[in-house]
Amino acid sequence: MAARALTSRMIQIPLPIFAAPEPTFDNFVPGANAPALAHLRALVPPAAPVYLWGPAGSGKTHLLRAWAARNEAQGRRVGWFDAADRLPWVLGPGWAAVVFDRCELMGDDAQHAAFAVFVDATTQGVQVAAAGRLPPVDLPLRDDLRTRLAWGHVFALQAPSDAEARAALRREGDARGVMLPDEVMDHLLNHFPRDLSYLMRLVRRLDEYSMSRGRRVTVPLLRAMLAEEGQGEVSTT
Repeated sequence: MAARALTSRMIQIPLPIFAAPEPTFDNFVPGANAPALAHLRALVPPAAPVYLWGPAGSGKTHLLRAWAARNEAQGRRVGWFDAADRLPWVLGPGWAAVVFDRCELMGDDAQHAAFAVFVDATTQGVQVAAAGRLPPVDLPLRDDLRTRLAWGHVFALQAPSDAEARAALRREGDARGVMLPDEVMDHLLNHFPRDLSYLMRLVRRLDEYSMSRGRRVTVPLLRAMLAEEGQGEVSTT
């Protein structure tokens, strides 16, 4: 007996040819954030602490991961603590730098641990870099930790402008060999958060989805993909 067909049409499964690019200084869109980029490019541990703050999508984590990766490539060990990471937090042996990310979300225990690591790091000449959505003075943290995060260089980051976001998305599409029509970019920028890392992941999924369906990238195709994923749109207009 012939095997029964499972579907009426065949769907091509795309090969994972394109991996998501790692955050680097070169693939960061600087715009108004050029001073922070220049500072981190030139920063060699040990130096004064650095704190980056700004809204989601402004590039805080991108810059810190790019800086950490460059130091790792040069043989310096970098420790990384996110507010959601499990405790205990301890300064590792041989670390040249330590990063605290999403500082505004630290609970009481995480704040206590971060303060202890901060003190150990500065005592031992270990570089400290951190990021959060709020400036140090407004962080909902214990006073001694908030004060120390403001000790060194503090940079306010801004979300990319419309032109900068379009340029970044165009570059991502070109790198993947997919043409993003203007109407698709309009839709992405008007119906989703202005967060470049999120939008670029969306473009990568859309490219893979278009290849699997054998269809060109269009707004209806984007909506079909989101519908299958159970994901909605949030208008920003």
